[in-house]
Amino acid sequence: MTTAHPTVQTPDAPHPVAIEDTHATTAAAHGGEHESGGLPQFEFQHWFGQIVYLIFLFAILYFLIAKVFAPRLRRVFDEREQTISGAIATARQVQAEAAGQAEAAKAEVEAARASSRATAAAAKARVTDEANARAAAEEAVVAARIAEAEAAIGKTRDAAMTNVSAIAADTASAIVERLTGKAPTAAEAAAAVKGAA
Repeated sequence: MTTAHPTVQTPDAPHPVAIEDTHATTAAAHGGEHESGGLPQFEFQHWFGQIVYLIFLFAILYFLIAKVFAPRLRRVFDEREQTISGAIATARQVQAEAAGQAEAAKAEVEAARASSRATAAAAKARVTDEANARAAAEEAVVAARIAEAEAAIGKTRDAAMTNVSAIAADTASAIVERLTGKAPTAAEAAAAVKGAA
């Protein structure tokens, strides 16, 4: 944007001279200098300062990485490796303990099974012996009762047979008396019953 400047007339100059022409010439001269060089960072006279700054920044970054970030990363990696190694060792130890406990539990189960089998066999033998003894005792009691019953039956039979003979003698005596009108003696009736038997 250009501003209008007043013209100044001098007594010696036949024509007026514009001040803006002088400004335009100066601006054109300076603009031409800047346009001819391009970007300042690509100009050779600025390279030394840029290289110094680059080396300075590289040194700072190298110091930060070597002294701050790398040790922290190494410490994190070491802690991670130690944690993983500890976890693996703990897992192996727990696995070994679990295997040992499983073997011990298996042995205890086998021992308990053997003990229960032995206890069952002993109980079965004891029950069998008790049942046999009880059966023998009951058989002895039954045999004794049968013997007693047979003895009682024999006595009852003998007594009945004695009574039968007497009843038969009386019956025979009564029949003879009825038929003949004359009663036989007891000895004759008994002899007749014995002879008939």
